[in-house]
Amino acid sequence: MSPALATAADAHVLHTPVLSERIVALLSPALTSTAAVLVDCTLGMGGHAAALLEANPQAELIGIDRDRYALEIAGAHLVRFGERVRLVQAGFAELNAVLAELRIPQVAAILADLGLSSLQIDDTARGFAYATTSDLDMRMDTRQTLTAAQIVNTWSEDELARIFTVYGEERFARRIAKAVVAARPLTDSAALAAVIRAALPAAIRYGADTGHPAKRVAQALRIAVNDELGQLTNLLPSALARLQVGGRLAVLSYHSLEDRLVKNAFAAASADTAPAGLPLVPEQYQARFITLTKGAERPDATESELNPRAKSARLRAVQRIKEA
Repeated sequence: MSPALATAADAHVLHTPVLSERIVALLSPALTSTAAVLVDCTLGMGGHAAALLEANPQAELIGIDRDRYALEIAGAHLVRFGERVRLVQAGFAELNAVLAELRIPQVAAILADLGLSSLQIDDTARGFAYATTSDLDMRMDTRQTLTAAQIVNTWSEDELARIFTVYGEERFARRIAKAVVAARPLTDSAALAAVIRAALPAAIRYGADTGHPAKRVAQALRIAVNDELGQLTNLLPSALARLQVGGRLAVLSYHSLEDRLVKNAFAAASADTAPAGLPLVPEQYQARFITLTKGAERPDATESELNPRAKSARLRAVQRIKEA
């Protein structure tokens, strides 16, 4: 285990997962039966999973993560739960394949925390920490070949401008893309951040409240490297379909692009599909789900102050109330 991993393994006891108490409250009512199956699609360091297993001693966990290092640390964290835990290295978009392999048709609860784990942020070798000098990597699954370095150094100016605009919501995407192409090759995050800073207007570059100049570009690169929006688009219908009646799905997102996908999927699943104007909605057209949260729930000021990484979190949850 690398020094960074060893530090993360020691630190997991201090790690507080985002909105943990609320997630336990939302999902626990679905985990009351014997051997109820909980799927944590983004296991990370296992913080949410541990809290749910402790609160529901009859539940069993299937923990999924693309990151083999996260699985290693989470496995050590969750070893006390013994045979109640099964861990699988896979992307969360592979939920159907994982459950089919385990011969589990439906489950009681599913959780997806779409944020980066502390493990990924704190290990500079992974390249997620854009505010420090690190390799341009950003792969959640180190088995894949595409890295941030390849995107930065080989994609066209048009392609870079597109992802900076769409995935990063960066106002100055074209200026930054042009500067990045002119500065190639770029080998680390510090060099990239310097190019981005120089490409921005002075008012933005030195503004007190604009945050790190590379923040939006780093988000765009991470999303592109890991196909995060594509993965989420595939996950949501699979997760909804795999819930048994009474089953619950909770999703934590951290930026508007993710939250919009979750919001729209949950709204569609919770709406009747009957033609307009019918006095009564026939059973076959009635909604299969109900929402459990009023809009997107956010961490309170205390949690956001104690854990700055929680500030942008948005939590939505639904419950299946009838079969398809």
